[in-house]
Amino acid sequence: MSMFIGEALVIEGSDLANVSHIDLLIGSKDGPVGVAFANALANQSAGHTNLLAVVSPNIVCKPATVMITKVTIKGSKQVIDMFGAVQAAVARGVVDSVVEGVIPKHLADDLVIVCGVYIDPKSDSHAKIYKNNYEAVKLSIKRAMTGEPKIEEIIAKKETKHPFE
Repeated sequence: MSMFIGEALVIEGSDLANVSHIDLLIGSKDGPVGVAFANALANQSAGHTNLLAVVSPNIVCKPATVMITKVTIKGSKQVIDMFGAVQAAVARGVVDSVVEGVIPKHLADDLVIVCGVYIDPKSDSHAKIYKNNYEAVKLSIKRAMTGEPKIEEIIAKKETKHPFE
């Protein structure tokens, strides 16, 4: 397959302000995910600054990951959330997925990830933002790489209530 698709939502109890919702694509640099990756970096727009996930300054994660905001960034608080807790959580979740063998290490230079992230304007805890995004990234990568959820699970849970209904 040239594209793996993952998703994860992480909420601690009823704390919707610090929720993490990750949508991601994993694929080869020379496939459709590579094209989406390049387009995300090349096509920026006001309030939707796409950026590379870095473990720390000058240390990009591998597979290289571009983060895309799923909401319009409207102020310095959301900018700090995105360029701080979220960026670190996403990058470290990607690298730990390689360390744990979820993403094969020998493919780390050949794959890229496009990662949609949600940052609630009412978020109030960098620690929770980090924790929830880290967990959601790892879970979405695991699901992408294992083809989860399987269609049987989707059918069985199709009537499950969505937390935002």
